[in-house]
Amino acid sequence: MNDMSGKMKNISKAEVLVLKDQIACQEGQVVSRTLAQNKALSVTLFSFAKGEEISAHESGGDAFVICLEGVGRITIDGADYFLHEGESIVMPAGHPHAVYGEEAFKMLLVVVF
Repeated sequence: MNDMSGKMKNISKAEVLVLKDQIACQEGQVVSRTLAQNKALSVTLFSFAKGEEISAHESGGDAFVICLEGVGRITIDGADYFLHEGESIVMPAGHPHAVYGEEAFKMLLVVVF
């Protein structure tokens, strides 16, 4: 977590990729793949099977979500927002938020601390 090298991991380099194809949805699970993490930034791919969720919690950084596929419900301070492919939302630092797969849902999460 203290590594400030900025190196990416768990993803091919110098290759054109379809980001949503880099993580699979698995029945009954939330799957994550960390691409980069240090004290300033976290970049993670997530997939949610339909009906799976990450329950309400707070983050120490602003959490930027980009929907790659499917439909996800993002709850921030008790208000629901529905994200579809190509849409984004920022979950502000210090505010309770949750993520739920309305259907199979893939997202890229970038947290800036």
